[in-house]
Amino acid sequence: MPTGEHYAATKAGVLSIVRAMAVEYARYGIRANAIMPGWIETNMTAPLFENEKFEKSMMKRLPQRRWGVPKDFGPIAVYLTSDASAYHTGDAITIDGGFSCS
Repeated sequence: MPTGEHYAATKAGVLSIVRAMAVEYARYGIRANAIMPGWIETNMTAPLFENEKFEKSMMKRLPQRRWGVPKDFGPIAVYLTSDASAYHTGDAITIDGGFSCS
């Protein structure tokens, strides 16, 4: 996204740290994973979503045709903190309604 270099760089940094932590701490039974959100309705994104031109443009690229909401992340967080993910580490799980596929 134009003028978003700083945001992209910080996301890349978080991913690198998560992967490094996964390698470093796996021997201690500690898992490290990241949840990568797409366009989520929050206070930070509210001004964007109120922009009709932006909303119309972005909605075309969202296969699920809706913005994400914070509750969309609860189930994956439960999984990552449960024994069901005991062998899951060093991953970045994208929750974006299919945006990254379009």
